[in-house]
Amino acid sequence: MDSQRLILFLVFSFSLLFLWEAWQRHVNPPPPVVQKAAPAGEPAKPADVPAASPAAPAPGAAAVPGAAAPAPAGTVTTQAQPVEIRTDLYRATIDPVGGVIAQVALTKHRDATDASKPYLVLQRNGERTAVAQAGLLGEGLPTHRTVYQVQPGPRELLPGSDRLELKLTATTPAGEEVVQTLTFHRGTYVIDARFDITNRRGEPIAPFAYFQLTRDTKTAVPQSSWTPVSYTGPVVYNETDKFKKVDFGEIDKLAADASRKPPYTAKTDNGWVAMIEHYFVNAWLPASEPRREREFYARKLDNGLYAAGVILPLGEVAPGASASVSVPLYAGPQEQEIIGNLAPGFDLVVDYGIFTVLAAPLFWLLKWLHGLIGNWGWAIIVMTILIKLAFYPLNAASARSMAKMKLVAPKLKALQEQYANDKQALQMKMMELYKQEKINPLGGCLPILVQIPVFIALYWVLLSAVELRYTPWLGWIRDLSAPDPYFVLPVVYAITAYLQVKLSPTPITDPMQARIMQIMPVAFSVLFIFFPSGLVLYWLVNNILQIGQQWHMNRMLEKEAELAAAKRR
Repeated sequence: MDSQRLILFLVFSFSLLFLWEAWQRHVNPPPPVVQKAAPAGEPAKPADVPAASPAAPAPGAAAVPGAAAPAPAGTVTTQAQPVEIRTDLYRATIDPVGGVIAQVALTKHRDATDASKPYLVLQRNGERTAVAQAGLLGEGLPTHRTVYQVQPGPRELLPGSDRLELKLTATTPAGEEVVQTLTFHRGTYVIDARFDITNRRGEPIAPFAYFQLTRDTKTAVPQSSWTPVSYTGPVVYNETDKFKKVDFGEIDKLAADASRKPPYTAKTDNGWVAMIEHYFVNAWLPASEPRREREFYARKLDNGLYAAGVILPLGEVAPGASASVSVPLYAGPQEQEIIGNLAPGFDLVVDYGIFTVLAAPLFWLLKWLHGLIGNWGWAIIVMTILIKLAFYPLNAASARSMAKMKLVAPKLKALQEQYANDKQALQMKMMELYKQEKINPLGGCLPILVQIPVFIALYWVLLSAVELRYTPWLGWIRDLSAPDPYFVLPVVYAITAYLQVKLSPTPITDPMQARIMQIMPVAFSVLFIFFPSGLVLYWLVNNILQIGQQWHMNRMLEKEAELAAAKRR
């Protein structure tokens, strides 16, 4: 297989993959959600409240294995006024009904369709549902459907203050006093959610606390049908399973078959649960140390919603005693420098797939260059040059091999004309020529194969890094994560691709191959119209460097050939 055929094979393999994914999304949209009606005579239950943990309850506890928690006293009957909290990074809206975090508007990240608005990493409105909920499990204990009393206090994180607390209180029919405290911090997207409960009964209780994320299947960040689709949905992480995606289709199967085993370890003493989407993540992050029993779950709800969460036991609470549990919520961008320090494995939400081992150091290099240069576009250009230098020995060998092929092109063409009707003889004569001229016909292909994983890993870095979102390069490029608005980069790429075809090392006698090689620059430039400009910039710079290296090698070998001919004379 010569270098043209290999390149064509790789090009059209990726093109067919992208086209197939786009076609599948077009002809196979997500199935409509079928809501299951409750049997006649059965009272309505709060389906979005998780079942009590199957851990054995202490005497007097209401937690029953597999039983749904009964609706507590104080279940919402009136519409309470939401509370808005303002910090230096976001505006959060808290619903007194359950203390649900109903909206988090990130002031430093813009909406995907309207840059004048903040990005809503959590929201509940007529278009989208993605909220963070928490509550207690046990007889009469408050859930995220209970109306809390909002305690007075500041609602804005003022200069000089590093934290702000919002306290919500509820009293159960049995007399337990429950305080839910949400703590907001300066300079971080972490919100601490804490429950304090005081047992006023005459017997011990053993409540559980649950922390869950509920959302629909819609994506807030539009994605081009020409590029790979980023995963949207729940993930569970623990030391046993590591990073596990639990897509909505899998949850549908679990809902349809109660005996089906979930793809994650449900009971463990470590780990966290999250809902991720392109660039952003919402996650409940229970502390890793000290080790604490926990149970993960993923459930299908009504109205096209899905929930994923974790249940933690508070232990036995004696009469008159108190107990508490606290779990941080992260609701913000997938900024790798930040999330990597919050919990073990949390940096894996930036999903590079099987190329993570290469993509992670490439992103580190890109971020380091950005720290030096101060511009992501120029950082991409410098990183492309550095990668090219790192592969210089391979590229030089490839360029030399291709240049030699170009020099013997007239001889190859003569052989093809002479043995046009004898393919076997043609192959033998070509191999003799390669041996005589000391040419490896695959010399130009093998370096390309070695570099492909690096190129794909870099592709995923540029596609997934939220740090590049809404970041300008120069002039007309105001967002490296969006397509070039004036198609300048795709057009310039088409010109460089055409020049690269002109440097083709061997003559193409097959009319079909020749036509394809001529069409390729135009086809790729059209494809790149839909790609983020940061990706097109990388491919453009890489093309220019490759053309320069090949041109230099061609000139060098031509001079070497002239010197050799002069010596023979």
